[in-house]
Amino acid sequence: MHHHFNGLKTTLLFGVMWAVILGIWAVMGARSSMLWIFVLIGLGTTFYGYWNSAKMAIRAMRAYPVTEQQQPAMYRIVRELSAKAGQPMPELYVSPTQAPNAFATGRNPSHAAVCCTEGILRLLDERELRGVLGHELMHVYNRDILTSSIASAMAGLITSLAQFMMFFGGGRDEDGEGVNPLAALALALLAPLGAAVIQMAISRTREYDADEDGSKLTGDPLALASALRKLEYGTAAAPLAPEPQLQTVSSMMIANPFNFEGASRLFSTHPPMEDRIARLTAMAGGRSA
Repeated sequence: MHHHFNGLKTTLLFGVMWAVILGIWAVMGARSSMLWIFVLIGLGTTFYGYWNSAKMAIRAMRAYPVTEQQQPAMYRIVRELSAKAGQPMPELYVSPTQAPNAFATGRNPSHAAVCCTEGILRLLDERELRGVLGHELMHVYNRDILTSSIASAMAGLITSLAQFMMFFGGGRDEDGEGVNPLAALALALLAPLGAAVIQMAISRTREYDADEDGSKLTGDPLALASALRKLEYGTAAAPLAPEPQLQTVSSMMIANPFNFEGASRLFSTHPPMEDRIARLTAMAGGRSA
């Protein structure tokens, strides 16, 4: 059981996104039939992205597959944790980037991949790497790729509908009267912003879950806490360039690879490191790493 009710939070956040979509539908009035066009497009793009998530993420990071001879520690840890969880072992990759990070992707446990950067393999010791890999495996076992794909599709749907209203205005209400154009304009401007914030909040709840579940899998929450502490400084010292192809992959990574400061942290896909470390320390009974 998750002590912080992250599953419930995710459900509630999805409910808010649906409420926004229905609100836009209501404002569109007579043009509500257009919603189905956007829904079908959103479903198509979501299915394609979800089905090919592993290939796209690995390609974006220019990662290459590794053998057990090349990365014996990765293989040993992932084989042990996969067996402990009763799940198939994912494919293992290494990205040549020096920025320290790791991510897991794939549509299900049978079609999954775990990737570490060369930077994180140099930065962490084996105990800390085990904590990180436990976290990443739980993203796969918790079907977080599916969750993030649905959240992305809903956010995209909200943005598309808002843009439609921006250019074509709202519809008509039940009495045949035109919808207040100022209300339609306000909704068109604010709905995408709200959807983006909610999408980021869903991503953060899944990170908390992976921290908790991964630590239960490894039995060593302080190992992950120690790794996150190193990654906080490592990613700040060597951030990734915010290239378009890396935007989607960044939400999968254990640490935010970009620099976020001030108000921009609201749109971060990751919770603050100090909060994650505090939760892990509490799991260990308050002991420090």
